[in-house]
Amino acid sequence: DLVRKEQLLAQANAQLSMQSATDGLTGIANRRRFDETLGIEWLRAARNGNSISLLMVDIDHFKLFNDHYGHLAGDECLRRVSQVLSSCVRRAGEILARYGGEEFVMLMPGADLTQTRDMAQRCLNRIEQQAIPHGSSPSAPHVTFSIGIACVLPSSPREAESLVNAADTAMYRAKMAGRARYEVADIADWEIDKDAHRTRPAELI
Repeated sequence: DLVRKEQLLAQANAQLSMQSATDGLTGIANRRRFDETLGIEWLRAARNGNSISLLMVDIDHFKLFNDHYGHLAGDECLRRVSQVLSSCVRRAGEILARYGGEEFVMLMPGADLTQTRDMAQRCLNRIEQQAIPHGSSPSAPHVTFSIGIACVLPSSPREAESLVNAADTAMYRAKMAGRARYEVADIADWEIDKDAHRTRPAELI
């Protein structure tokens, strides 16, 4: 009947909406949903005078992992890393998303720098406990990742994207410092050109 058809249509639309906001491989939020959430939370933080923090997480030597074990194992590695990061999310409002490739982002509305540092260290500890073998890594015998942290009180001269850019720059500094660690964005990182990460040396991936 008509009511049943409307219910089925509503369910189908809800499923499509969920699929459009979810990463197909890991089941966590995708970049589209993250971008939408970041915009909303940035404006809310600016309005309420609250801080907002972001973790940019990048698996170390992931290309070497794929080359060594194959893409199916690479996909499983991505799933396990997403599970590790998901297990660290504790507060309502925090969102974990796959940003692209082997990059993940975690948005922490209202978190200060101390809370964000604690989160980064928790993530590093959890992935170390997993001890996922990485036989081709020149820096560790198991899978590790590097994290960039950015924490700020949103203000009108800055846009939400600046939070991502600053965390991204800090993440590459973590790779340059030896990987399997986190670095905090400093003032200079907020001024980095938004396309700078596209020209990073391949050996830092």
